[in-house]
Amino acid sequence: MSAETPSIEYPYQVMFFDTDCAAVVHNLAYLRIIETARTMLAEQLGFDMPTMAVKGVYPVLLRTEVDYRRPAKLSDHLLVRGRLASIERVRFWMEFEVLNKDASVVFVSCRQSLALIQMPDAKPLRLPEDWQTRFAHLRN
Repeated sequence: MSAETPSIEYPYQVMFFDTDCAAVVHNLAYLRIIETARTMLAEQLGFDMPTMAVKGVYPVLLRTEVDYRRPAKLSDHLLVRGRLASIERVRFWMEFEVLNKDASVVFVSCRQSLALIQMPDAKPLRLPEDWQTRFAHLRN
């Protein structure tokens, strides 16, 4: 049985609203692009929007670490990659990269820490028990 590492990849074209007056992608636009990737990755982990609404369990962002390496520009075609990087008892980490379309240039790299909470009380939860088995290779 091979180790499972949830990951996503999707193309993105830089739009006018992503850029500043110099036609360079604004730092906050990268975070929105990464938010989309994180949402797609969360679906693979069983946190699709309808299920979250019914169960009231949500992955919540705790920390974001971003390295802006090179500027992407208006109309660039990007490749966005994300993966589950590591798990702990309560917290887990995801990693993302925003690259050019052939993946030869990294524009942004990002690590995010998340935890699960039960709403409406905002009660922190341990990660699902099956994660310790499914993602044993990612345990810290």
